[in-house]
Amino acid sequence: MFETLTKAPGDKILALMGEYAADTRSSKVDLGVGVYKDEQGVTPVMSSVRKAEERILANEKTKTYLGIAGNKGFGAAVLDLVLGNSGVNRSRIRIAQAPGGTGSLWILMQLINRARPGAAVYVSDPTWANHNPIAINSGLKVATYPYFDAATRAVKFDAMLAALDRLTTEDVVLLHGCCHNPTGANLTHEQWDKVAQSLVRTGALPFIDLAYLGFGDGIEADAYGTRKILSAVPEALVAFSGSKNFGLYRERIGAAILLARSPDEADVTNSQLLNIIRGAYSQPPDHGAEIIRTILEDASLRAEWEAELAQMRNRMIALREKLASAIRERSNSTDFDFVAEHRGMFSLLGLTPEAVEHLKAENGVYMTSDSRINVAGIPEERVGDLADAFLAAAR
Repeated sequence: MFETLTKAPGDKILALMGEYAADTRSSKVDLGVGVYKDEQGVTPVMSSVRKAEERILANEKTKTYLGIAGNKGFGAAVLDLVLGNSGVNRSRIRIAQAPGGTGSLWILMQLINRARPGAAVYVSDPTWANHNPIAINSGLKVATYPYFDAATRAVKFDAMLAALDRLTTEDVVLLHGCCHNPTGANLTHEQWDKVAQSLVRTGALPFIDLAYLGFGDGIEADAYGTRKILSAVPEALVAFSGSKNFGLYRERIGAAILLARSPDEADVTNSQLLNIIRGAYSQPPDHGAEIIRTILEDASLRAEWEAELAQMRNRMIALREKLASAIRERSNSTDFDFVAEHRGMFSLLGLTPEAVEHLKAENGVYMTSDSRINVAGIPEERVGDLADAFLAAAR
């Protein structure tokens, strides 16, 4: 049977990780893999997470199944986090735990294909590398809408809005809720308002990937677009991830959220969602979900978590400003000031693939071939060296 198969294409990020691990230079720098790193270059376990785990270990009485939808306390806590006081009608919302934000995307794309087989999912140009494979493997078609202007390093909002205005009720539009990956260029609140108005006009289904809540400008600011759209439209989907903001990467914890036209329609749609889960992995694991539930339901732990999240966010903003400043000082140019203006973990430098290869070979600086960098991976004491290397590669 297996002789009919050909080798699948390798994952570029995983390949980059392998190259970095094999590099023996002590001066090497990993700006490729999308995980937060502290001042020591370590992806830390948050103090609030450790305390939650201690409570779980002390109080846990069973390892029995959770049920298809997962940890119900986690689901309720995540809805409170995502929706806040936005006034969204929760009787029309259902939520199911999923294995990471990626799992949430997969479940929801499977749901789309059940509702409208072969539907077109419009993704931003560019978008996260895994969006397209998940959509295609779910039986959906992929199309793009304009998003990033490589010349100005800003959102091409007029072109984006014009493209969204041409969509129909047959289409799905995938939006980055905040901290756009890979560019770091994000919509303003006023632009989110216009996107919501467009979706109301066209009836296209909004599908929000909310992978970095709290990593941009804070939880409330980062949730604005999601809340605005869920308040405005009759139907929507949201894929939530707890990997970045809780540092729970290997726990694979996410949530698939759906908004339907009515409570009855929400129940019917949710039954299909749960049927998809049952036929895939049956039921989700609990550890990551219980950590998040424990933190969000306890005032003290939540305050500690929010303080840690703010510390991570502010560190990334400071690194952005330092890198942009160092490049400006060396070049007498504002060409890289966009790095300081963007938000989230990533920025797209605009270097050629050849320049990226030069950085890897000559400087031991690793990033994806499109020149996306993980800002959190920048060693603070080497900002100047990186500025010199980037400018040399750009030339």
